[in-house]
Amino acid sequence: MLHFGLSEASAKTIRRAHAVQAVTAVQTEYSMMERGPETSGVLATCEELGIGFVPWGPLGMGYLTGRIDSKTKFDPETDLRANFERFSAENMAANMPIVTFLRQFAAKKGVTPSAVALAWLRAQKPFIVPIPGTRNIDHLVENLGALRVELTPEDLAEINAVLSTIMVHGGRMSPMFMESVDVEA
Repeated sequence: MLHFGLSEASAKTIRRAHAVQAVTAVQTEYSMMERGPETSGVLATCEELGIGFVPWGPLGMGYLTGRIDSKTKFDPETDLRANFERFSAENMAANMPIVTFLRQFAAKKGVTPSAVALAWLRAQKPFIVPIPGTRNIDHLVENLGALRVELTPEDLAEINAVLSTIMVHGGRMSPMFMESVDVEA
């Protein structure tokens, strides 16, 4: 059996591809900081067609770990974030309200911000399987801790209410990378 997936595809492209060959999974950036798949029709299309959804960057490319701030520097030779607007010092400072909220919420639950961010994604839809990247075994163990986090309907309502009041500053990728993203309606 052939398994076929798409990355950064629009709802229209997903439908067109699925009509030719069943799509097994779609990979797109999705996190508390990047909620585009909710409004673009991508999540709804995946749900309708029975396609798995694999969010990349589920920890906001590091923001939602609570470990970076406006003083964090990224090496332009080894870290793509150095060229992303969202990671300029000015935008990192402007985006700290989401990090502050997540730290406070995680402390109430007795878990890490990463665990809450991953648990929130898992709670959105049963066909969502986030793929947090790490090169560090301690971060892997921390990420696995999300499997033990149960978010109640009240928790989810609180998180979503706060997130709806916070504007995320800076584009999610550099203009060069965004050229390859299918945003066709």
